[in-house]
Amino acid sequence: MKGIVFASAICGAAAFAPSVPSRMNTAVHETKADLQELAAGLNPFIKYFDPLSLSDASFWGTSEEKTIAWLRHSEIKHGRIAMAAFVGYIVQSNFVFPWALTTSGTPHPSTDLSPPEQWDALPFASKLQIIAFIGFLEFYSELSPRSGTKSALPHYMNGGKPGQFPTFDDIPHPVPFNLYDPFGFSKNKSEEAKAAGLKKEINNGRLAMLGIFGFLCEQTIPGSVPALTGIVKPYSGECMAPFEGNLLNF
Repeated sequence: MKGIVFASAICGAAAFAPSVPSRMNTAVHETKADLQELAAGLNPFIKYFDPLSLSDASFWGTSEEKTIAWLRHSEIKHGRIAMAAFVGYIVQSNFVFPWALTTSGTPHPSTDLSPPEQWDALPFASKLQIIAFIGFLEFYSELSPRSGTKSALPHYMNGGKPGQFPTFDDIPHPVPFNLYDPFGFSKNKSEEAKAAGLKKEINNGRLAMLGIFGFLCEQTIPGSVPALTGIVKPYSGECMAPFEGNLLNF
């Protein structure tokens, strides 16, 4: 979990509902009308809210529908990252693993440090391993496995489901568990149940994004979040420069 907040720009997505289509579908299903319908189901009070008119844009010269698919995927992915970061922040503020962090016997950073300070205290190699693993997940999620393979699925901008992550079935080296639903608990759920679960996930992800930024704001600007004053420790470092302490040592 250490550093997941700082690596969010390259974080990989965990999937919500992977499936194995018999052929690659190239139809695009994300439209503004779909977005408005989804928004009403997510929050019946605010409903559709797009003050920057992002859903009317055409990113990188693509269509409006592909842009909407990209925005949806991005929100789902970063909501999952925020949920992991929020829970991780609370856990590592109170608990760290009792065993050594490195083969040389270096212990995990103490709970006397706040989570950002724990990240700063990590060895440079540890930070690289964390970010490299997250980068691999991101790279793999964008591969869009070819038709005919076990993990084949269309890209989310070309008719695929936003937030869907391919399985590891086609990796030559055996991988015992998939990133999504590793124990197969959700494979028999109906599409309706999956859709309802995704709505809950999106709402929880939005709340987690506000939560983790609330922690960081109060740490870096004491008093900015009165409800957290005295609960989180002040932090004088730079949250958006994950290698700051290491690079200054060279």
